[in-house]
Amino acid sequence: IQGVELMNQMTFSDMEYSGRKRVTQKEKFLREMNNVIPWTDWVNKILPYYPKGKRGRPPRGIEVMLRMYLLQIWFNLSDEGLEDAIYDSYAMRNFVGINFLEEQVPDATTLLKFRHLLEKHNLGEAIFNDIKDRLQQAGLMMRGGTIVDATIIHSTSSTKNKEGKRDPEMHQTKKGNQWYHGMKVHAGADVGTGYIHTITGTAANVHDIAETSKLLRKDDEVCYGDSGYLGVEKRPEITDNEHLSKVTFRICRKPTKLNVSKDYQGIDWEREIEHRKASVRCKVEHAFLIVKRQFGYSKTAYRGIAKNMNRFYMLFGCANLLMCIRGGRADEFRSVCIG
Repeated sequence: IQGVELMNQMTFSDMEYSGRKRVTQKEKFLREMNNVIPWTDWVNKILPYYPKGKRGRPPRGIEVMLRMYLLQIWFNLSDEGLEDAIYDSYAMRNFVGINFLEEQVPDATTLLKFRHLLEKHNLGEAIFNDIKDRLQQAGLMMRGGTIVDATIIHSTSSTKNKEGKRDPEMHQTKKGNQWYHGMKVHAGADVGTGYIHTITGTAANVHDIAETSKLLRKDDEVCYGDSGYLGVEKRPEITDNEHLSKVTFRICRKPTKLNVSKDYQGIDWEREIEHRKASVRCKVEHAFLIVKRQFGYSKTAYRGIAKNMNRFYMLFGCANLLMCIRGGRADEFRSVCIG
């Protein structure tokens, strides 16, 4: 595996596993992600903040800990659950690069401290921006247009904790006829490709249009959104900004507002226009699908928006990588060198 030292000798389990007739979807996914991730550059981003091991026992390698953390967010596992999963799964152990003859899996406490280090120094955002920059330099992310959308992430409403209270940063909101408690992730996606270039996090009761100005890029000329963004062009942060006031907002209308008689025999041009706007806007849903369904992060794992946002930066960055792989553009992404 790239970036991980080869094992000194092949174990019996390695020889037995090499005789399998079928590669599992998990192993295929891990192999593809391993090949596309610029491990050396990501390790160098973490290195300045990582303990030097001058006191106490020597710290585990940065790359091993980073690989463990990625496994945790990809498969939505707890610290203890991931430790057990690596012992149980040959594919995960092979991805991390651990040989049980020489070393054991870092324990849950070590992983906890590594995650806190990433959160403290906003390294999740740094890695997300690194992926975005590489996509842009490879010519895989277009410019000039953004799709905006937001998704609700549930949070536990239980008060069975040390403080006996709900998370004070989470709030409830109503969508349709149902109430939700948690936070919102607001995303700006590239119109041409659907890659996510900007995300922000708020409490669930913050309206979608309140974050729109933060999701638009400096060179955007058009913005797509669903009916939740109707009237966004009238917001003061839009009208008072020289650039944003010139952006064309193509917001989908509510279906109930498209009142055309059933007896009309001609082409329903209003519905046709809305269909075309929706066909562009829907690209942002792909990243949400990967994060909430494939990675399984539809419910917050931590208290506070900041901790969850560090994880979302990593998740949406990895979602961009996965979309790049599925689009057959991984070689172009790997060819980019930054710095």
